[in-house]
Parts: sequence; structure tokens; C-alpha cells
Amino acid sequence: MKKIDVSKPVFPSAADDLKNATDSASTPQMDSPTYRLAYADEDFMLREDQRAIRLQLEWLKPDVIQQENQIESTVVLFGGARFLAPDEAQQQLKQAEEKLSQSPNSKSILAEKNAAEILVKNSFYYEQARILAQWITELSIGCGGKHFMVVTGGGGGIMEAANRGAADKGGKSMGLNIVLPFEQRPNPYITPELCFQFHYFAIRKMHFLKRAKGLVAFPGGFGTLDELFETLTLIQTQKINPLPVVLVGKNYWENLINFEFLVEQGAINREDLDLFTIVDDAEGAKACLQEHWGNDLVI
Repeated sequence: MKKIDVSKPVFPSAADDLKNATDSASTPQMDSPTYRLAYADEDFMLREDQRAIRLQLEWLKPDVIQQENQIESTVVLFGGARFLAPDEAQQQLKQAEEKLSQSPNSKSILAEKNAAEILVKNSFYYEQARILAQWITELSIGCGGKHFMVVTGGGGGIMEAANRGAADKGGKSMGLNIVLPFEQRPNPYITPELCFQFHYFAIRKMHFLKRAKGLVAFPGGFGTLDELFETLTLIQTQKINPLPVVLVGKNYWENLINFEFLVEQGAINREDLDLFTIVDDAEGAKACLQEHWGNDLVI
């Protein structure tokens, strides 16, 4: 009697069947799109009526990979994609000043110089995001890399700074990119095997929060505000458990949003202002996170 290999699965794997299917001879029947294995049929998977399947796959793939990497908790760092590192911002200012010296009456070059000066000013936040990510990553490494992993939107600016800070300390960090016409190439500091790309904003947002032990929002634009207020709404309505939400850059946030006005108008309750903390810099964010996490810092 032939011996049975009990370690071998009873059913062939999907990969095995796909290989067997593609190795088959060519006939009119086999060449028909209807004959393709459904899971390997790109045309079928991209149909409008398969949206629910694509949503499920987009949820499953990053979740399974994070489980395989034993990632149990994360810290989300948001912020503008258009803010530059200090040296890059200084270089842009220098170039604008050189242009202006040659054409001192040019209004467009003067506007370019003014914009470059703002970039230099805001490069402070790039550096602060990098510093905070360094500290969080040291904490994560101390926990065996399973907890407090830095996760960003995967793009440039503040996101790049945070992934860069993690890389500075030799730690891993995650990037959740999304398909957009601009501003969404993965930055080079994301750990390659933890760099994901999404089609659906909704699924990406769920992944930002599923393992989050904290959210830190640096100055940014519509995308930063979207993620920030989505999180605050979920905490306010008790759709997720509370987590520390820290806004870095007191001057920026207090000029951008009049939170007191929302209270005065009855749009939110006074206690809703306790859902977040505004700080000046990375040191303030670190202190706030330490206060919230308490004993969780020792895993």
C-alpha cells in the first residue's frame, strides 16, 4: 500500500491550481474569459458588482500581514504632505532669494520667496515629527517591536518625517498609502514589507485606528483634518474606545480652528474639548502620551 504523506493538505492550494490552469493547452474553450479561475480573473475582479469583494480583500490583506508580523499596537502620526525637511526648505528659500536678487521687481518671485519663508518656518514641524517618532520607536523596540509601531499615511512631508524618525533608530514603521493623482508615492523610509496601498479611503481609515494606542496630528491640510475629526467623532460618539489625541503646534491649530466657538454655539459640549490636547512640540506630545499610557509603557 502506498504511504500517504499526512503533512500534505488534502486539497491542492490555490497557487497550485492556478499553475495547473495556466499550464494547460490552448483551445477556444480554454481561451475564453469565462474559463479563467475567478480569483485570477482581473477583468472579473474589477467589475462594478465585485466592489464588496474588493473591500473585503483590502481589509484582509493589511490585517493578515500585520498579524503575521505580530504587530499588536500602533501610534498614528498625521500631518501635511507639503511640509519639507529643514535643509530642503532652506534650499528653496536660497533659490528664491537668488532669483529675487536678479529680478527685484518681480511680484511672482517675491511671492515665491514669501512661500519659501513659510516652508522654512513650518519645517520645524517636520523635525518635531521626526524627533517624536524616534522616541516612539525606541519605546516600540523595547517592547520587542510588537507595540507602539509608528504608522503614517505613507507620503511625504510630516509622514516622511515620522517614518524617517523610526528608521533613524533602526526600527520598523508602517505606511498606509492610497491611490491619488498626486502626493502619494511611498516615502523611502517606510519598512518595505509594511508599505500598503489602498483604493478605499474608508478601509484605510479603519486600519489607521484598529491597533492605534494614540494619534498625533501635526499641522496639515484637508487630509489631516479629515483623519483628525473622523477620530474625534468616533471617540465622542463612543464608536471606538478612547485614545490620546495630541495636536502639535499650538499656534497653528488655534489659528486654524476656533474650538471655543464650537462650544459657545452649542455645537459641541465643553467636555468634548478634553478629547484632545494641544501642545507646542514633540516634548509636549511625548509628555501627553506618557500620561495617557501610564502602565502600558511597560508591556
